Amino acid sequence: MINAVLVFNNQGAPRLTKFYSQIEVPLQQRLLSQIFSLISNRSPSACNFLPLPPLLAGSNSWNTSDADEPLTLLYRHYATLYFIVISDSLESPLGLLDLIQVFVQALDQLFENVCELDLIFNFETLHATLEEMIIGGCVVETDLNKIVACVREAGKHAKGNSRGGMGGGGGGGGSGLGNLTMGMGRGGFMGSDMVWTGR
Repeated sequence: MINAVLVFNNQGAPRLTKFYSQIEVPLQQRLLSQIFSLISNRSPSACNFLPLPPLLAGSNSWNTSDADEPLTLLYRHYATLYFIVISDSLESPLGLLDLIQVFVQALDQLFENVCELDLIFNFETLHATLEEMIIGGCVVETDLNKIVACVREAGKHAKGNSRGGMGGGGGGGGSGLGNLTMGMGRGGFMGSDMVWTGR
């Protein structure tokens, strides 16, 4: 099971922190600091697998499996960003490195040459991409084309719903509901001859 997916920049600022196991916020803060200090001090030629930070080495707070499986921390460094996955030892480390690669490629296709600013200003897309790949700590999709297509489709639906003008009722005695059929296709949810179109 995957316990966390983290993304840091080269200065240690977290750009994504997604924990799939419950852990207290103060412990998360200290953990993020320890993980970044471990990773940033490694040489570029070093292995991508790391021992656990001292904060987790003797702790069972994340171990959600029945057996006492040790946790694994692995990472990839791309340009100005570190992508980190913490998982139990039941997950394949090479599979997780491939998962990071697919995640980065999906972001690169969605943002057309992704950079750190894309992740900052489009965090919804960042989270949507991760949620297409991992749900509840389990990998559910690794097909790059499917991931990109689903995130783009979800983005279209989100933009379509935000343009509908479903805001508050301004002046003139209007109801403020706009067209009730917005986003429900032709005919809405009641059928084509029973559609309420507002005043």
